[in-house]
Amino acid sequence: MDQLGEKYTLLLDEIARELDIPPSKYKQAVDSYSSVGEWLGDGEYGNCYDGPDVYPQGSFRMGTVVRPFKDGAEADYDIDLVFELKKDVNTTTAKEVRQQVGKRLKDHKTYERLLKPESRRCWTLEYAEEKDGVGFHLDVLMAVPKNVGSDAVAITHRNEDNTYEWASSNPKGYAEWFEEKNQVAYAAVEKLQKDFILEGYEGLYANIDEVPDQLVKTPLQRSIQILKRHRDQRFSGQPYESAKPISMIITTLAAMLYGNEATTFEALTNIVQQLDAHASLIDHGFALESMQAERELVIKTDDGKWVIPNPVDPDENFADRWHENGDEKAKYFFQWVKWVRQDLTDILGEHSISEISEAVSPYLGERAVKAASARVASIGAPIIMAGNAVDDDYPNVDINDPAKPWYDG
Repeated sequence: MDQLGEKYTLLLDEIARELDIPPSKYKQAVDSYSSVGEWLGDGEYGNCYDGPDVYPQGSFRMGTVVRPFKDGAEADYDIDLVFELKKDVNTTTAKEVRQQVGKRLKDHKTYERLLKPESRRCWTLEYAEEKDGVGFHLDVLMAVPKNVGSDAVAITHRNEDNTYEWASSNPKGYAEWFEEKNQVAYAAVEKLQKDFILEGYEGLYANIDEVPDQLVKTPLQRSIQILKRHRDQRFSGQPYESAKPISMIITTLAAMLYGNEATTFEALTNIVQQLDAHASLIDHGFALESMQAERELVIKTDDGKWVIPNPVDPDENFADRWHENGDEKAKYFFQWVKWVRQDLTDILGEHSISEISEAVSPYLGERAVKAASARVASIGAPIIMAGNAVDDDYPNVDINDPAKPWYDG
């Protein structure tokens, strides 16, 4: 990679860091959901054969949180929490579990005040903005085990007619699958990034063992954050906004395609190029090359249905609605992939880094790109590559003969 390429990947890392949840806000979210979990765990729900299990899921657990972009503006972070009651799914109902947990939340004066109207899948607590102007929503997903001894769970789902039913999920299994895909790169950067966080956020954590794994970022995680923000901004306010790719599809395909590339730019380029190679599936009768077909990333069946299987639950199809409205979601997915190539990867050519910064700003956010560009122009590469090592004030950290926070090869 030439000098311009190195600067661009540093810029992408810094933009992703701007979109990421800062360590201080992360700790605040953990403290909040731990308190909620403790309150819920002390409740009485009847017919439980063991104590409840409380754990984070989704992007918060996988370290791919990105600040949402909604209605043309940056919004509060979304934090997902699973509250799993140890009940036999055959001895209770989705409605009963949903209402029991809702009542328990309403019995707490603070949580009753923070509680939002009931949604399809969860109860949501809205934590107001702090002095930094950033708040977060804590989504509490209620579940019971699908089978004793399995990580798979049945979660409550409320239909439009206010009836309830069980839906299937496996957040623990999915997180473990993602961690496996990410483990080589993670091992290469873990210690250095945690050292930086410990030093840059003095007093936040007592020692390196307390620094959460989710604050360490690999090129895969940074790429997913960049992809999610690009999607949000490209689709925001457009008549086709409802067709934007869901985060589970982006995260799953990116993790399957990640080849332990050493930089965010290389990882992003590899992921997007391989996804683009599937775009002709839109055309009737198109068949992938055998090597691509064997990977079963995106499948189009003979009857025109689309399949992107959940890697830990093959019965769940993330693309189960892609065939609707003339393959609308499929078409916009591959259109979005081409936009990513055009906006973020093919852009690396004859342009200067300042020209590139200006060019990516409409697709990744003016605030984030402006802040990231300023850092790239003013600080050295080793500090930047340390990821979330420093806060918004960006204190100086003296480094002598630093080790590479990435791995060679």
